[in-house]
Amino acid sequence: MDALNHADDILGHVSHLVRSERSALAALARGEGVTPEDAVDCVQEGLCTLLTLAHRGELPEDAGAWGGLLAGIVRNAARNRRRRHFRARPHEDVDAHPEAAGEALATDEAIARAEEHVRLRACVEELCEIQKAVVTLRMLEEQPGEDVARALGISAGHVAVLLHRAKLALRACMTAPS
Repeated sequence: MDALNHADDILGHVSHLVRSERSALAALARGEGVTPEDAVDCVQEGLCTLLTLAHRGELPEDAGAWGGLLAGIVRNAARNRRRRHFRARPHEDVDAHPEAAGEALATDEAIARAEEHVRLRACVEELCEIQKAVVTLRMLEEQPGEDVARALGISAGHVAVLLHRAKLALRACMTAPS
């Protein structure tokens, strides 16, 4: 069986790809006329789409082609974002502006946060369904434990135990080497 067929290998390869190409991907999105914040969102959207394709088994066999695929996804996301928000900005060379260097640092930091967000989403997806529901309701939607227990038909104590175990699993997943 090919090593890239394993989910961990795919996630590791995609993570390495994004880390090595994040500045170029953000510059590609900026070249399509979106703001630095939107460029980060486009890179994150591209990464999520690439991970979804990997989950479905729809990525090309040749992992070397993934970079081009990701660049195309990011470019299309930037174009769609610009069109959707009626932001008809001219396509300017991002390096022609003196503030581009400062934006690059902010963009890299935002991309790093976006990568962590995507990794966390992948870790949440690895949880069992009940833990996923508890994490979503308690931590993301910030509902009280009693409301979560009532919605899921379990005791409040069980919600606390499930949340504790889910946090341990998420911490282990997030700190594991990529």
